[in-house]
Amino acid sequence: MMSISSDQTTYLTMLRHNLHRQPEISGEEAQTATRIVHELTRAGADEIWQNLGGYGVAAEFRGAEPGPTVLVRCELDGLPIAEESTLPYRSEIDGKGHLCGHDGHMCIVMGVALGLAKRPVRGRVILLFQPAEETGFGAQAVIDDPRWPEIRPDYAFAFHNVPGRPLGEIGLRAGPANCASRGMQILLHGKSSHAAVPEDGVSPGAAIAHLMQHLPALSSGTILDADFGLSTLTHVRLGAPTFGIAPGEGELRVTLRSMTDKRMERLINETQTVVENIDRRLDISVNWHDVFSTVVNDVEATDIARQAARAQGLSIQEMNHPMRWSEDFGRFGFDGANAAMMFLGAGESHPQLHNPDYDFPDALLPLGTGLFLTIIEHILSAHAG
Repeated sequence: MMSISSDQTTYLTMLRHNLHRQPEISGEEAQTATRIVHELTRAGADEIWQNLGGYGVAAEFRGAEPGPTVLVRCELDGLPIAEESTLPYRSEIDGKGHLCGHDGHMCIVMGVALGLAKRPVRGRVILLFQPAEETGFGAQAVIDDPRWPEIRPDYAFAFHNVPGRPLGEIGLRAGPANCASRGMQILLHGKSSHAAVPEDGVSPGAAIAHLMQHLPALSSGTILDADFGLSTLTHVRLGAPTFGIAPGEGELRVTLRSMTDKRMERLINETQTVVENIDRRLDISVNWHDVFSTVVNDVEATDIARQAARAQGLSIQEMNHPMRWSEDFGRFGFDGANAAMMFLGAGESHPQLHNPDYDFPDALLPLGTGLFLTIIEHILSAHAG
């Protein structure tokens, strides 16, 4: 049985606190990646790939005989949010913090590296430290890396911690597990004028007011419905903060969210129709940001995760709907892996993700590590002989 010791758990806790002090946001994870490479080298990885899809790092742990490839994935990036805490290891970087728990995710996967000192008999394990999850860019960038065919797994697993659920409870759902989402930026350009003669200009004000009313109205259903769609207004700007100028430009941002990628396509078409029917005197452009596909959990992979959770004595919640928030892990399933995203309870009264006072619970480090090691052992021993 692969496992880690109490001393190794203490070491992982110290490592997490060190990572927590020095968060790097999406696309800037250079120093974090360097530290991860150092730790993986100490753990005895058989091969390490660096700068995957940006600053991504992957490590291989090989068994003696051929077999399937199991990938375990975590995230490198922090958030552009200032941490508000009195923790002795609080962020030392102004305006940035590990306020989603990716520091804890990394240390759990590093715990898997320590547990793999006892190699599986066959097959191989890939530990992926993925960049730029928060922007939805990283997973696809890793897959698009020309070295990805050397790494491509048969199975892929990841988890995210979930405040508001009992500590250590495992949430599982075959099928859609995380919603698709994307950010829609609408830029409107007209013509400014003196505020005394607004008729001499072309203001986007009326168009923005129309969009503010009609884009959120495209929402439909609840998270329990397959047709669920959500259009959330997140930002509006009109002209400059003055009194003497009738505005000539503006910006509106909306986040679109759906249970399925097919529903997302419809939602995109609906929003574009609304935009096309506003003031034609305006020059309007639409840009898309933070594009996340839905995460669809494979039935077999989800069942393997369920068996592993039971073997570890962890409580299991069978989820009747996906998470509203998005994850780019789904890209690995679309790339051909039997993939499953799991949800690990962080405590019922724990601060929520992206809150300025959030901190990953260290008590989850041995639980998450044990879960992943049991999944790996289940798959690679099941293919023995």
